[in-house]
Amino acid sequence: MTPDISRWRSTSTYDYLDDLASPDLGWEWLRRNGDYQRDYAETRRPACDLRELTNRVRKRWGLQFRCPSVAQRH
Repeated sequence: MTPDISRWRSTSTYDYLDDLASPDLGWEWLRRNGDYQRDYAETRRPACDLRELTNRVRKRWGLQFRCPSVAQRH
């Protein structure tokens, strides 16, 4: 998840940012945040308490997760 910073000075590399909606732009910067990357990596550990981690991510990063519909749970 570490971003490729080799072309960070290239204007054409970032042209797509001009067309992003606010939530997309927020996600673009959040995913580059080292602390967020560590929290995300923790979700990949088999022994992680997903409920506790989800609550922490909600509080720390202001993210919300859609619950699966009842039809998807059955």
